[in-house]
Amino acid sequence: MSKIDLFRKEWLDVVFENKNKAYGAYQLRQKNSSTTSRALLFASAAFILLFITPRIISMIKGALPEEEVVKQVEVAIQPPPPVDPKTPPPPPVEPPPPKQDQVKFPPPIVKPDVEVRDQEPPQIEDLKKADPGQKTIAGDPNADIVIAAPVGEGPKQAAVVEDTKVYDFVSIETPPGFPGGIEKFYAYVGKSIKYPPMAAENNIQGKVFLSFVVEKNGELTDIHVDRKLGGGTDEEAVRVLKASPRWTPGIQNGKPVRVKYNIPISFTLSQ
Repeated sequence: MSKIDLFRKEWLDVVFENKNKAYGAYQLRQKNSSTTSRALLFASAAFILLFITPRIISMIKGALPEEEVVKQVEVAIQPPPPVDPKTPPPPPVEPPPPKQDQVKFPPPIVKPDVEVRDQEPPQIEDLKKADPGQKTIAGDPNADIVIAAPVGEGPKQAAVVEDTKVYDFVSIETPPGFPGGIEKFYAYVGKSIKYPPMAAENNIQGKVFLSFVVEKNGELTDIHVDRKLGGGTDEEAVRVLKASPRWTPGIQNGKPVRVKYNIPISFTLSQ
């Protein structure tokens, strides 16, 4: 029974045996498979066409060059005013006299050989009295100086930018330091530190590691505790650094600069 094909046309004849096969149901069932296949093919083609039509349209639009719309604007130009032939031209304007005397040397006048053949050459005394030019323009000492060339703004001095960078202690040319050396600084710390009572009661001893910035004027700023000890020792170390005398600032390229400095301060109870 599993090999029986119920969709074969022989089964259709069995169903409609002794019945009116001219009736529409027999013809519909006989053409059912071909009609279904044809409908499925048409539906698939319509779906694919509907899906790819927008892409085809966009590709066609992208391939065609867009027409450039040129907008024409009519500009009405008024005719120039009529010229009156009776109006005389403006008089020529003489330039102002120069600041210094100027002598114009016109080009030499070439004469025919016939006119100068029998003449004797001029002597030195005659050349001293000769006039080398045709016109001399006298200068006016009180005249204004006129500069025909465009005037520039001249060289501009670059704005001085203050160096606010914080340099590292290792990379500085001349590092900052306490007046008298580091031994003098620790001597100052030993005299200035007051051992916190809480740290003394709890027998807290050790080092507090701090960092700060030595400003251009030697003042200590941006004081931070990098490694704490507790018991009030951290606050006492910061207080001592804030009250410290000014240091000698670091030097970079011959100028004082800001330099970051790290230092430990020891807290030890006397036995």
